[in-house]
Parts: sequence; structure tokens; C-alpha cells
Amino acid sequence: MLVELNINMLGRITHLSYDLAQILKIIDESGLPYCLTPAGTCIEGEWDELMALLKKCHYQARTVSSHVMTTIRIEDEEGQTEKITKNIRAVEEAAGRRLKRCPEE
Repeated sequence: MLVELNINMLGRITHLSYDLAQILKIIDESGLPYCLTPAGTCIEGEWDELMALLKKCHYQARTVSSHVMTTIRIEDEEGQTEKITKNIRAVEEAAGRRLKRCPEE
């Protein structure tokens, strides 16, 4: 299962880098494969482990904001793994070339 997570801490300052880094620490410590994007984070795993992780992330955001908007989008395709990379490769194959991605360091 692939989940795209976006957490908005409403009523906070416009730059949330430190607060988001605390949430990413929780995701990183989970050991699940993930990919940070400029607008959210994609995480891959099984239902129960993902839901437990999403709950931890949401509650971390609640420690710094009394009003949190958490949005999740789920792709659940039976028998599929490594969707984080496979989805991108499939689009590139259809395009016939490697597409521009966010800069990697």
C-alpha cells in the first residue's frame, strides 16, 4: 500500500520546516520506505503499520498546533510492492524518456 501524507498545522507561522522535520523523524524511525516531496510525503507499507504511523504523525503535529489538517491519499493494489519507484518508472516508460524530478543531493 502506498500512502501520500500531507499535514498542515493551521494557525502557525508560514515556515514549518522544524515542525515538519519532527514528523519526518517519526517516519524515518519507522523503517518504512518513504519519499519526501515538496508538498507531502509518500510512505509504503501494510495497512496496520501505516495507520499507526499516520496517527503518530498527526499527534506530533497536534503537540505544536491546536488545529491540524491531515490529508492522506491511499493507493492499494493487491500484490504490488515498491510503488514509490514503480509508479514513476511506469510514467517514464510511457513517455519514452526519463522525466525531470526534484533535484537530488
